[in-house]
Amino acid sequence: MKKFFGSVFGMFSEDMGIDLGTSNTLICVKNKGIILNEPSIVTIDSKTKEIIEIGEKARQQMGRLPDGLETKKPLRDGVISEYDITEKMLRMFLKKVKRGGFSSPRIVICVPAGVTPVEKRAVVEVALEAGAREAHLVEEPMAAAIGIGLNVFEPEGHLIVDIGGGTSEVAVLSVAGIREKSSFKVAGDKFDAAIVDYIRQKDNLNIGIKSAEDLKKQIGAVVNKDQKDDIYLEISGKNFLTGLPKNIQVYSSEIVDALGEIVQLIIDEIKVILERTSPELASDIKKEGIYVTGGGALLKGIDKKISDNLEIKVTIPDDPLNAVINGINTILKDFSKYSRVLVSPDTDY
Repeated sequence: MKKFFGSVFGMFSEDMGIDLGTSNTLICVKNKGIILNEPSIVTIDSKTKEIIEIGEKARQQMGRLPDGLETKKPLRDGVISEYDITEKMLRMFLKKVKRGGFSSPRIVICVPAGVTPVEKRAVVEVALEAGAREAHLVEEPMAAAIGIGLNVFEPEGHLIVDIGGGTSEVAVLSVAGIREKSSFKVAGDKFDAAIVDYIRQKDNLNIGIKSAEDLKKQIGAVVNKDQKDDIYLEISGKNFLTGLPKNIQVYSSEIVDALGEIVQLIIDEIKVILERTSPELASDIKKEGIYVTGGGALLKGIDKKISDNLEIKVTIPDDPLNAVINGINTILKDFSKYSRVLVSPDTDY
């Protein structure tokens, strides 16, 4: 890891930020914005562990590989599960990026709100030992709030719900800090698994995770609307009874049924956070509403679903998918101003 980070940091002439997500890896550079956004997926040789392909090309290979090759997500539930593969994946991602000639940058790394002090210290120590001039951490809900343009320094409370690939995070922010938070493993990956289970039970059809993800992204919804909005997508799978390939049409209303219980778990967690929030901050949230970011914010009707359950206004900001990396980029542009929002490796609320 040290050798890897040292070689990476030497590539860039300016400060950089990294959002290493379960679903996607994003990298930004100060004054240049996002320079890389790829799925955090690799195709590897099962025996040698050599990486054959990464990113979108690896995603397209899911479920289509011959014996001896496999696709992997080296990050699960918001944390690194396979360090060696993650290191190699990042190395290959960065080959796609234009290189500079200056070493020892300042870096800002995004970490989940639920990460432990030990894990925070490990991230900082690896970065510093590898040659970073400075290494700083920001928690995902804070970065998301900054990325959507909220004034995180004011005393008023803000409630952020960031629905990522491996985890969802609910946090109440005020005066440049997180007052209440929850990080839980109910997010995009669970949505995909729920769709696979639904299609299997309803149609006796076995579909892959990639097909489920395509359904989620293209026709995913969590509330039933007018019949004219009930669009469909044709997918292929293997019939459990005959063992033969079969095509079916899946409607948006079916995705609503598939994701109902999963979305309710997120709503229930928001309720828990609101119950723990002070009356003053709860009053602010009631007036301002809830902000939903991350890939889950793109599910049609999720704002209405949450709002109807909690009787609080819900806002989906522009570009919710990139809220976190946009927030990191904002921090890089005015580091002295935003230094208050950064967290110590020893911080544990």
